[in-house]
Amino acid sequence: MPDFHIRPLNQELAAAIQHKIDGKTKPVGALGQLEVLAHQVALIQQTLTSQLRQPHVLVFAADHGIAAEGVSKYPQEVTYQMVLNFLSGGAAINVFCRQQGMALKVVDAGVKGSFTDFPAVINQKIAEGTRNFLHEPAMSVAQCEQALAAGAKLAREVAATGCNVLGFGEMGIANTSAATLLMHRFTGRPLTDCLGRGTGLDDEQLSHKATILTAAAQQHAALTKPLEVLAAFGGFEIVQMVGAMLGAAEQGLVLLIDGFIATAALLAATALHPAVREYCVFCHQSEETGHQLMLAHLHAQPLLNLNLRLGEGTGCALAYPLLVAAVNFLNEMASFESAGVSQSTEPMPVTA
Repeated sequence: MPDFHIRPLNQELAAAIQHKIDGKTKPVGALGQLEVLAHQVALIQQTLTSQLRQPHVLVFAADHGIAAEGVSKYPQEVTYQMVLNFLSGGAAINVFCRQQGMALKVVDAGVKGSFTDFPAVINQKIAEGTRNFLHEPAMSVAQCEQALAAGAKLAREVAATGCNVLGFGEMGIANTSAATLLMHRFTGRPLTDCLGRGTGLDDEQLSHKATILTAAAQQHAALTKPLEVLAAFGGFEIVQMVGAMLGAAEQGLVLLIDGFIATAALLAATALHPAVREYCVFCHQSEETGHQLMLAHLHAQPLLNLNLRLGEGTGCALAYPLLVAAVNFLNEMASFESAGVSQSTEPMPVTA
């Protein structure tokens, strides 16, 4: 397995950061979750004057063998077609990244088809899709390790350009099935708690998906090591996302976590290296069944709840302005002392 050195956040500056936040011209806690966010970013960056530089979103794309079982409403070729849409600038993530001034990189982690005529695609193809995990592991452990290393390498390369905030998106028909089983195994929740409609399955299609995934879970029930579970159910885009998350945390970046699929990747990442969790900003709560339970498992408070269920990293781009606001108020908002404003003399209420 690739070697990662992810440091738990040094808490020495925590009190000074909180003192600076509390000294701004506002009642203590009045900016709510923005204060928590400002504190987290400052602690990740180990500074009282945080900065956000060259924000990026990485979109990893790959195909899934389990798609052959009819667990998605869309045919497998949509993965390839959507990558072309990303390249032409026509997807939602393109629109939102342009709006926020975020760089977007598209990664072929294992799409069925060639992009040799499209040099903008980052070629990290492990294979043309995974195997069908109803019958065998989606990938070998060696392929899983290769995908982890590829994702980590890319994150380190992006960090080397000066980027210090990185969002994660994905595209892959049937990847909600992969994420459902990863959630089931890494949280211990019953499969029924993890199962959702994905791209919009009706009741009959959802029942079929449940039957397939129940059988697949039983097929690989004996696997217990996190790397083996990830290899059994993960897609190449999910595993490369895991590697990128670990690589980014190792470099001290702020990680923007999108919806159901990205959070499933983070569950795997935390199973491998728990300290990665401290670097994560959870951008939104997805409409996809199970995501709220994932967030609860990770003790995560999402920034937005817009009933999104698109993926692509769209939640990262939509939440990014809140990071900008959090950093800006910490750096630019006057303190009571600098503004000559009297502070409240009332003691703060004591909570049990």
